[in-house]
Amino acid sequence: MSGVVEQTVDHPSAPARAGRRPAAVLQGVALALGLVLMIGGFALIAIDYRPYKIPTASMHPTLRIGDTVLARKVGGGDVGRGDVVVFRDQAWGSELMVKRVVAVGGDTVATTGAEHRLTVNGQPVEEPYLATQGRQGDSFSVTVPQGRLFLLGDNRVGSLDSRTHLEVDGGTVPADAVEARVEATVLPFDRTGLLDRVTDFDGFAGPKASQPGPLGPFAFASVAGAALILVTSAVGGVAGLARRIRRRSS
Repeated sequence: MSGVVEQTVDHPSAPARAGRRPAAVLQGVALALGLVLMIGGFALIAIDYRPYKIPTASMHPTLRIGDTVLARKVGGGDVGRGDVVVFRDQAWGSELMVKRVVAVGGDTVATTGAEHRLTVNGQPVEEPYLATQGRQGDSFSVTVPQGRLFLLGDNRVGSLDSRTHLEVDGGTVPADAVEARVEATVLPFDRTGLLDRVTDFDGFAGPKASQPGPLGPFAFASVAGAALILVTSAVGGVAGLARRIRRRSS
């Protein structure tokens, strides 16, 4: 008569199961919160912002050839002097362009002095963002009609901008041609970061450079959510492994 081998299964004790229950609940809450932050932040960015590829060096060094930027969808009435904007004006061609607003409706924008320094309403503008200092091209003086913008590239010696189109409405473009305001560079990764707000026009009356949009908080929420998911999953995996080791050794 064959013998019967009795097998026993090592079930966790009731106190052990009770002790793990709150930890499992906390882990579930943390994972759910991480998913909400990650997906919510990414979704809000996708709703409010658009990516654009920079094709030329006209905005160097602020933006470089090949950069991918994120621009917040805004109208021309929501931008001010110093903002970098994405726009399309048929008078300039059908392509999307990226330039910096230096004057708005009612402003008189000009260059003065031997180095043709930019002035707005007779007041010189400090422009530390320029690719090079010094003479920036031929002199001009334009009074911007209401509802229009005067736009220049930061690389003044290599930019086809309002100065190139002075014969048509003084080189200005309609404010409603603006599609978005550039707020960050996302690619390449070594250039990822928010654009600094320009303060050089803050002493002027009228619309100034816009305050940063919600891109920073949205991105932080998304990254924090992803990090929370990774950490929670790692901690849960380590805890589960430790429990299995303890059961086998007991």
